[in-house]
Amino acid sequence: MSEQAGRYQRSAGGMVGAMAVLVVLLVAWVVVQSLVKDQPDSAVRPVDYAKVVPPAREAAKFDLVAPASLPKGWQATSVSFQDASPQHWHLGVLTDDDRYVGLEQGQRSLASMVEEYVDKDAHRGPAVDVDGQSWRTYTDTGGDLALVRRDGGATTLVVGHDVPKATLVSYTAGLS
Repeated sequence: MSEQAGRYQRSAGGMVGAMAVLVVLLVAWVVVQSLVKDQPDSAVRPVDYAKVVPPAREAAKFDLVAPASLPKGWQATSVSFQDASPQHWHLGVLTDDDRYVGLEQGQRSLASMVEEYVDKDAHRGPAVDVDGQSWRTYTDTGGDLALVRRDGGATTLVVGHDVPKATLVSYTAGLS
């Protein structure tokens, strides 16, 4: 009879085998969980910007603009109105091909808005006509394009990242 208590023989091969079994079980559990759980299509949650527009327009000390409706396939993802001085209106949307377009409007200088929402080293481009009004254009090296206009004590800036100019002009023309 052995003088040692009932112990099993330990070996490196046994430890490696046990680890392999645990890894296989863990991988199987992850696969089953991914099949069972519903994954959301997108982490982006749409917002109803239309509910924010009327009270924001009432409080704004400038002619607040917003689209009457968004183009088909576009969705609003962020909206805010800062009533404190200087007032600021923001509407962020995603196009039908998931490109970001931001509408920023506030009681700030054109230069400060371009610096914040485009780039501090933004390049001024040729003006574009949007429904008979001249809008300045600004670009940066990262693919941003902005249409900017100063009117009535407020600066309006529409910026898109890798968005065609025609798309920004069309969206800007729909602001009222």
